[in-house]
Amino acid sequence: MNALLRKLFRKGTPTAADINAFLSTANFPLVDGSDVTFVFRGQADAVNLRCWISGLNTAQPFQALADTDLWAVTIELPAGSRIEYKFEVVKSGHRQLILDPLNDVLAHDPFGANSVCQGSGYVRPAWTLHDPEARKGSIAIETIDSRQFKEKREIQVYLPARFRRNRRYPLLIVHDGTDYLRFADLQIVLDNLTHNLEIPQMIVALTQSRDRLKEYAADDRHAAYLADELLPYLSGTFPLIDEPRSRGIMGASFGGVAALHTAWRFPGRFGRLLLQSGSFAFSDLGRHERGPVFDPVVRFMNEFREKPGQPAEKMYMSCGIYESLIYENRSLVPLLQKQGIEIRFEEARDAHNWENWRDRLQNGLSSLFPGPVWMVYE
Repeated sequence: MNALLRKLFRKGTPTAADINAFLSTANFPLVDGSDVTFVFRGQADAVNLRCWISGLNTAQPFQALADTDLWAVTIELPAGSRIEYKFEVVKSGHRQLILDPLNDVLAHDPFGANSVCQGSGYVRPAWTLHDPEARKGSIAIETIDSRQFKEKREIQVYLPARFRRNRRYPLLIVHDGTDYLRFADLQIVLDNLTHNLEIPQMIVALTQSRDRLKEYAADDRHAAYLADELLPYLSGTFPLIDEPRSRGIMGASFGGVAALHTAWRFPGRFGRLLLQSGSFAFSDLGRHERGPVFDPVVRFMNEFREKPGQPAEKMYMSCGIYESLIYENRSLVPLLQKQGIEIRFEEARDAHNWENWRDRLQNGLSSLFPGPVWMVYE
């Protein structure tokens, strides 16, 4: 039992006033080195901790603390970890997933919100927070008439605060760009890193798919849309540096697959790739076990592993060690290095979520597009 809980029960069963005082003064979950204790208060038949850590049982059962309405469970969490979770409360045969009522720290994603456990030593990077001294870039809305998809597609384009038409800028195309803005604070990160001279002033095209699990799954239409339609449109609309090393593609999860596939199908167009928790499923023998939505991904990755070529000159990859995809991501690194690609690979004590990807953006962006501060100190 956690030391604070032991103190609460030191003199026997605590009173309601004792419990109220304990809950009002402690920070939850209770972090004590590598031990993290989650606490729930309420009437229930059972309570489970639901957290998304590959290799850990999906449901960790709470223990009812004798003669009270408190429940607790302790898990081991290495220093520097960050995980997202919910409580599953079972009452009268009904199961309900809820946020941790004692923890105000939340992370949001397209499906809603999760409670966040910040393990010992984890600190949200300062460069992900609004800096009043950093000048704010702007977002322009552009519309592309796509022949590949036979429809008009809207994109957002981030322009740096000091954007001038008589200058030329690097370009980064971001898959799930709207989600990166909403859930990974991408605009704040771009503003801050530009202000701190860690990246150059750059133009960032933010794309969003209506059917990402299909279009991002190594779809040749999507690759052609980026290389033959979006890139020429952006080059004709904005003052871009016309060389591959100043053009990059970025994506997370299936967006990472789409980025790698596009650069592989159109070598020489994009010299930089930023891939986060890429869904790089493949099969060495027999069928894969990730479901039919991964079938085109597996076909592409099997072919890519046979003939990787050189999709980019320089790459940054990251993945959480609490993800099931960590094996596939790790296995790509030596393969890419054999092709002469300069690659930086970073593992994080986190899982498959937007704040994991947010926390890696400084290293990813500055390693591919180093700003003046890195030019001086490297």
